Amino acid sequence: MTSDADYMARALAVAERGRGTTSPNPIVGALIVDDEGVVVGRGAHLVAGGPHAEVLALADAGERARGATLYCTLEPCSHTGRTGPCAPKVVAAGIRRAVIAMGDPNPLVSGRGIELLRSRGVEVTVGILEVDARRQNAPFLTRIGRGRPHVTMKVALSADGKVALAGGHSTRLTGDVANRRIHRDRAEVDAIAIGSGTLLNDDPLLTARIAYRRRPFVRVIFDRRRRTPPAARVLSTLESGPVIIVTKNADASSSQEPLIALTRAGASVEAISPDGEPFEDAALRRLAQLGVSSVILEGGPTTQRAFWDRGLVDRVQMYVVPRPIGPDGLGWWATVDQVVAELEDVRRTRLGADMLIEGDVHRID
Repeated sequence: MTSDADYMARALAVAERGRGTTSPNPIVGALIVDDEGVVVGRGAHLVAGGPHAEVLALADAGERARGATLYCTLEPCSHTGRTGPCAPKVVAAGIRRAVIAMGDPNPLVSGRGIELLRSRGVEVTVGILEVDARRQNAPFLTRIGRGRPHVTMKVALSADGKVALAGGHSTRLTGDVANRRIHRDRAEVDAIAIGSGTLLNDDPLLTARIAYRRRPFVRVIFDRRRRTPPAARVLSTLESGPVIIVTKNADASSSQEPLIALTRAGASVEAISPDGEPFEDAALRRLAQLGVSSVILEGGPTTQRAFWDRGLVDRVQMYVVPRPIGPDGLGWWATVDQVVAELEDVRRTRLGADMLIEGDVHRID
C-alpha cells in the first residue's frame, strides 16, 4: 500500500520542475490522489506570479478532485497576492483530506491556510517529509526567517589545499565534468558573489554558461573600499543580468567619482550604512530587500572567511581536484576537514577526476 510519505515524495519531485524559476517565491508541488490511490492531478509552481501548484493540480484533476486527497509540499495560501488564495479553492473543489509537508512561514500565511481548511471540514495532516521539504526550499526559508539570502560558499581546491598559483593569479582547477555542475548550480540560484580582491585578480565574467538559465543572473561584488574598475569584464555582460556593487557609504570628504564611473558603466551601486552592524550582515540584508533569495559566494578566501566567521554561510561546496599546486600556492583559509566538521548531511560526489564535498552548515537554532 502506498503511504502518505510515498505520495509526498512524488509531490516533492514534481516541485523540482520550478527549480531556478520561482524566486522569490518557494517551489511547490501538489498531487491529487483519489480513494483508489490513483494520482488524478499534478501541479508545480513554475514562475513567480504564475498559478500555484494546488490550483494547477485541481485543474488537472477536474471533478475527480471531489472526495480526493491533496498532497502539497507547502501550506496552501489564504491571502491574495499576485494570484488569489489557494485554500478556499481546495475547499471548493471538494478535497476531503489535505496532507501538507510543512507550514508556510510567510507572515501572510503562517497557519491561516491550514486553519481555513480545518474550519471547512477538510482533514489535515502536517509534517510528512518536512525535513525534505525544508531542504528543498532553503532559500525561501532563509530569506523569510533570517532576512537575508541563503548563502552557498563554493571553492575549488587543489590536492594540497590551495586555491590559486603563487601571487593569486587566476587558476583553473576543476575539469569539464565539475564545470558543468558548477554552471548548472549557477543557473538555479538568484546571484553569484565575489569580493573585490577576486575581481581584481581574476577579472571574471561571472556568467552562467553551459546550462540554460531563463531568468536574469544577478552578479554581486562586495567592495567596501570601492576598488572595482569601470572596465571590469563583468560589466560587459549586462545582457545576462544586473551587476550590483555593494559598498559602504563614504564620508562627505570622499570623492564620489568612482561610484559615478561605475554607474555610467552600467553597474547598480548599493552604498550601505551599516550603523554598527557588520558590513557582511548589512550587505546580505540589502540583497534580500532587492529580491535576492539565494547566493553562491565564490571568493576569495578573505571574503569567504568574513562571511563564515559572521555565521552567514548556510551551505558549502568544496571541489577538490587530484593535483597539487605546490607550497608557493595561495592557500584557502581552512582545511577541508575543518569545514566538514562543521557540516551535516555531508555528500561526496565524483565528478570526473574531481570530488565534490558538500553539506549544510550545522546550526543549533
